[in-house]
Amino acid sequence: MKNIKWILLLVLSLTWGSSFILIKKALTGLSPLEIGALRIIFAGVILFFIGFKKLKHIEKKYWKPLFIVAVFGTFFPAFLFSFAITEIDSSIAAVLNSLTPLITMILGILFFKFSFSNKQVLGIFIGLFGTLILLYNSALENPTKNYFYAFLILIASTGYAFSVNYIKRKFKDLDAVSITASTFIMLVPFAFVVLCFSDFFDKDFSEKVNYTSLGYVFVLAAVGTSMAMLLFNKLIQISSTLFSASVSYLITLVAVTWGVLDGEKLTLIQCMAAVLIIWGVVIAQKKASV
Repeated sequence: MKNIKWILLLVLSLTWGSSFILIKKALTGLSPLEIGALRIIFAGVILFFIGFKKLKHIEKKYWKPLFIVAVFGTFFPAFLFSFAITEIDSSIAAVLNSLTPLITMILGILFFKFSFSNKQVLGIFIGLFGTLILLYNSALENPTKNYFYAFLILIASTGYAFSVNYIKRKFKDLDAVSITASTFIMLVPFAFVVLCFSDFFDKDFSEKVNYTSLGYVFVLAAVGTSMAMLLFNKLIQISSTLFSASVSYLITLVAVTWGVLDGEKLTLIQCMAAVLIIWGVVIAQKKASV
């Protein structure tokens, strides 16, 4: 079991870490609303064929909690990340997303009765300090960009963190396929409504930019969403909440690498801020009671 959780962590890092650059590429031909909606619809259809047999075995008492996880851990983040990357680099978005374990711990303390130490509090402040440095320096380096959109990443990360804690507490008797398939399938109708209010059905998909963007979203949904969420929910069930959430800073390494290869630039100060954030997260996780 110990080896399995490390394998899952590595695979998740590679798949989820590639999601940021896929969103960036998809934005060349699709709007953030379209990307978020299509990501959920594609993933919902894929997961329906994978897990539809398990849906009828889910007890009635689980459907309301599953819907809560779906909304806060899937629906809103899918749109928030797409909107954020219209204004900030994908690598910066990934660095901010690495705060998820820290937010997981804070929510665990506030709402799920986790204990904490002075060292963990120190880790929180180090992580937040690194975040402020990152945002300030990014704003100086790119004054034309609106770094208010960085807060969309923090909101989405809070949704992920809530979902990690909630799944760990509420769904000990449900397998990863049931959790993942049900949360995405129930969101498909809502995502389709959002898609109807976009310009998606007026686009000319004979144009390369449009069908290429659609291809990026499909890969994002199939690999970076469907497969990744299946693996992530499994990881939550076989490890601690903070170990599961620690995938965020491994994702950062993958996403930053993709960003640099795509021409994004990171200053020395931004790199130092990223190190501070990850250092804060590592300190905050030590001796956590989960």
